[in-house]
Amino acid sequence: MANNLFDYARQRFLEAQINWMTDTVKVILVDTGAYTPNLAAHQYLSDISGSARIAGPVTLTSKATTGGAADAADITFTSVSGASIEAIVIYVDTGTESTSPLIAYIDTATGLPITPNGGDIIVTWDNGTNKIFKV
Repeated sequence: MANNLFDYARQRFLEAQINWMTDTVKVILVDTGAYTPNLAAHQYLSDISGSARIAGPVTLTSKATTGGAADAADITFTSVSGASIEAIVIYVDTGTESTSPLIAYIDTATGLPITPNGGDIIVTWDNGTNKIFKV
């Protein structure tokens, strides 16, 4: 699977239900051996089992938008251990997993997959025109 937005996220962006700049946006690292993404059907964090979530969440800071692209400061997951990580998932945190909308699924990036060794994992977002993702 390639990097993409969840279909429900696209709809929420179009209907002004997700605001990149003001919503609390978080990131988790995911084991695809325990989670099979369905970009058309999955819409909430609760669609990703706890066993598939290897690290996080980490809250995005310094969010920005440029030319339809979402950006934020690079993030660090500290002292990560567990199963292999093959994907990054971005979502809006509402405080309840069953209402926290999934935004983006990233499985094609430098450093993925990675096997945690107890050290930090740093996610460095792309500085090109597409940044983290482009709407």
